[in-house]
Amino acid sequence: MSDTLTLPAETRERAGKGASRALRREGRVPAVVYGGKEEPLSIHVEEKELRRQLGTGHFMNSIVLVEVGGKQVRTLPKDVAFHPVSDRPLHVDFLRLSRDAKVEVAVPVIFTNEEDSPGLKRGGVLNIVRHELELVCDADKIPEEIAIDVTGREVGDSIHISHVVLPAGSESAITDRDFTIATIVAPSALKRADGEAAADEAAGE
Repeated sequence: MSDTLTLPAETRERAGKGASRALRREGRVPAVVYGGKEEPLSIHVEEKELRRQLGTGHFMNSIVLVEVGGKQVRTLPKDVAFHPVSDRPLHVDFLRLSRDAKVEVAVPVIFTNEEDSPGLKRGGVLNIVRHELELVCDADKIPEEIAIDVTGREVGDSIHISHVVLPAGSESAITDRDFTIATIVAPSALKRADGEAAADEAAGE
């Protein structure tokens, strides 16, 4: 399960673009906590600490305890706005969570036992269609990643969501189709598909 992170914050007395710019000049990032049938809470956090937590790679899938006014607000990050040039974080949205909340998150996929896949050992290529899975999870049981075992997989095999055993408390957010997560293809097939895609793109131009 993803770690619980703690992020110190202070309340924002003033709103608006001017106030937000002033905060950023001071090394702070404006943010808001919303949801949970309560009024939105305008806050600001230290940019350096926010960057550190973003650098963990699982900030968006972690419960974040926002510490403000001597209290901890249990949240899930929902959106981070970045500067288009400098990639500096400009604003963060946090969703307030109740104890029994269900949340929708994007969880990274990893593939294991590739050395035990006959198709890959013979030169096949693992063509990953989805690098993340959209899951609905218990807020206290957000998986850090979903591991998919490719043992025994041959060239031509496809791995669908129905083949994946999800952790307890998690289910796919997409329920109307058995979507493909990855396929094992021959290198020639992959090159041909790339060539056809390039040809289609050129024709479209």
